[in-house]
Amino acid sequence: MGPELIAIIALVALFVVGTLLPINMGALAYVAAWFVGVYALGMDDKEILGGISGDLVLTLIGVTYLFAIAKNNGTVDLIVRKAVQAVGGRVALIPWVMFAVTALLTAIGAASPAACAIIGPIALGFAGRYKINALMMGMFVVHGAQAGGFSPISIYGTITNSVMSDAGYGDTAIPVFVSSIAVNLALAVVLFLVLGGRKLMSQRIDALDGAEVTASLHSGGETVSGRGLGASITNVTQATGVKRDQVITLVAFAAVAVTALAFDQNIGFAAITAAVLLAMLAPKEHKDAVRQIAWPTVLLVAGVTTYASVLTSAGSPEYVGNWAAGLGVAAIGALILCYVGGITSAFASSTALLPVLIPIALPLVATGHIAPAMLAAALAVSSTIVDVSPFSTNGALMVANRPDTISEQAFYKQVLTYSVIVTLVGPLLVWAILILPGW
Repeated sequence: MGPELIAIIALVALFVVGTLLPINMGALAYVAAWFVGVYALGMDDKEILGGISGDLVLTLIGVTYLFAIAKNNGTVDLIVRKAVQAVGGRVALIPWVMFAVTALLTAIGAASPAACAIIGPIALGFAGRYKINALMMGMFVVHGAQAGGFSPISIYGTITNSVMSDAGYGDTAIPVFVSSIAVNLALAVVLFLVLGGRKLMSQRIDALDGAEVTASLHSGGETVSGRGLGASITNVTQATGVKRDQVITLVAFAAVAVTALAFDQNIGFAAITAAVLLAMLAPKEHKDAVRQIAWPTVLLVAGVTTYASVLTSAGSPEYVGNWAAGLGVAAIGALILCYVGGITSAFASSTALLPVLIPIALPLVATGHIAPAMLAAALAVSSTIVDVSPFSTNGALMVANRPDTISEQAFYKQVLTYSVIVTLVGPLLVWAILILPGW
């Protein structure tokens, strides 16, 4: 058995173990990288560890540190509150506000599960209060998180763009971001039309009810948990205006985006610089913000990118890519890999999958029939739209925060049914939209 097959078998094994057991997949990936690297490829420790992307790790630390400060000083509360106040009493617009706010949070650096944990209880609380379909509301939150999740300064976006840049295909951030927004927005439109959204258009509420949207955020620096809006209503804080720190934080986010995109500077350095400056303005308030950095995600990405480097050294991406290309039609190979990404991600980590799946698919680009940006977009979107699954963190958060108007078992079945439909149909539609036209 060649080293390329050994590396692939080890990859499958770490995904299976990471799915069945509550062990960080990044830690498993380090173990796999060590054993495969040393005993199958004859690599030394420095060669194995040389595969870690320091730029990517810095970016993850920087953007999640900056987001932690934004949450601590109430900027996240402000964004949610102002967005819901803009509804103006229109019930039909509440799901779209939740979609947009969750997308904004992931776009500025929040991990997708973190954004869903913040907005999910609020959204499903509104669903129970105003008789909005709970499945529609919960899935709007998840699709919103995935829509914003591929911005150039987001976690998914930086992973995808880093992998493509390292492979020599330049900046693909904008095509991937636009594709993610378009697909998730289209799914939200379908949900709205099928699950009773049109009936909501004639309903109105008191706009002052929007003051309750901060119910499940944080109070006194402690995270509020509980099922639905009613479980945390006592923690509502009535803000009378925008604070100076919040304005500065919003300016900081804008500055990071401009610095990275307009001046082509490193996003990680820009984000962590902004976070440090904000922390210096209020050191006591943000002294614990560094603990809120997504350290499990950092470990996950560091370990998986290290193993992805070992896979490359073993020749596994070329092996799988050539096999897919050898099917006779590169587009069919791309479709198969879209389904591999979708089905795997429905049970495993999307963050862990992207750094592995994209390099495996890149040999398909060599056929000349598939644009690199479209291939990256198809794989990225196929691997993340399935996070509506109740087996994923995002889907599970929606089930856990169901409104009292529906039983847990009934809501679980609804979410499961929808996730099966998305997993079976989603990759095919993504492939048909992004890959097939250019083939």
